[in-house]
Amino acid sequence: MNRWRRAPAALWLGLWLAVVVAWLPGQAQAHEMSMAEMHLRETAPGEFVWQWGVGEKRAPAEVLRPVWPEPCQAQGPLLRCGAAGLSGRLAVDGIGNGFSAALVKVAWRDGQTRVYTLTSAQPAVQLYGSADDRRSLGEVASAYTVLGVEHILSGVDHLLFVIGLLFLVGFQRRLLWTITAFTAAHSLTLASSALGWLVLRPPPVEATIALSIVLVAGEALHTRQTLARRWPALVAFLFGLVHGLGFAGALKEIGLPEQHLPAALLSFNVGVELGQLATVALAWALLGLARRMAPQGTALARARAVTLYGIGSVAAYWSWLRVAALLG
Repeated sequence: MNRWRRAPAALWLGLWLAVVVAWLPGQAQAHEMSMAEMHLRETAPGEFVWQWGVGEKRAPAEVLRPVWPEPCQAQGPLLRCGAAGLSGRLAVDGIGNGFSAALVKVAWRDGQTRVYTLTSAQPAVQLYGSADDRRSLGEVASAYTVLGVEHILSGVDHLLFVIGLLFLVGFQRRLLWTITAFTAAHSLTLASSALGWLVLRPPPVEATIALSIVLVAGEALHTRQTLARRWPALVAFLFGLVHGLGFAGALKEIGLPEQHLPAALLSFNVGVELGQLATVALAWALLGLARRMAPQGTALARARAVTLYGIGSVAAYWSWLRVAALLG
């Protein structure tokens, strides 16, 4: 029986250690997605120079293969499409195998540039031989919703902040207002930054996000009636403004289509919220399982403390790295 009572602590600790092992080495900058970039530059009518950008962990060419429109033929870095130009279905095989998305950036001879986002759910795009972008509203919304979900689920610092809020507030009515405040705040700064109304350098934003996790974890470890405990929604809103700038940094790297900019921005934010809600639902399910396994709650209390100390320690480590990078 004692073994079963210790199981929730082992469950939480095991999950936490898995997160640490998987994410700690590369999360000093935790908002970068596994994006591959393909650059095409039109040098003459129907002729392009193309190349993959440098991958952070591996070369995109190792796992991704472009499938050119039918008129086009690639000979090394040269792509010749003839009189029809770069027109037809452009696809990238292998998305999801090491890269969550591929960005195709086309620089046309008239000086215009277009960015096309391909994901595993939408691995192809229709091109029309010029900067004309005729993607449907549904295509753009689908692609950017997927990117939003993938970003929040790969942005472990955002998830740890949300988990810290869950420990601080608990699964009660105030949690609804707290999560709503966090959502409203990061939606506001995400839109403002993506549209160019608010511009901040990434290093201070990254450092503040890490420090916000340290603060929330510390507040959740004690029972004093501080501002964070009395008004968690206010704290979530204030830090949510900073987290929104982190989301905007990722969206800036991805790029936004000019013709469907509001739809892409809204869809990316919807994707972020879906990933966030999935995290809350998973935490609720794990808590229910743990309570059934240890109804007296002693093991849960110990696991709670271990998890919060783990969250705070890793966030402190990130804070040190990010502040050092900022000062350096």
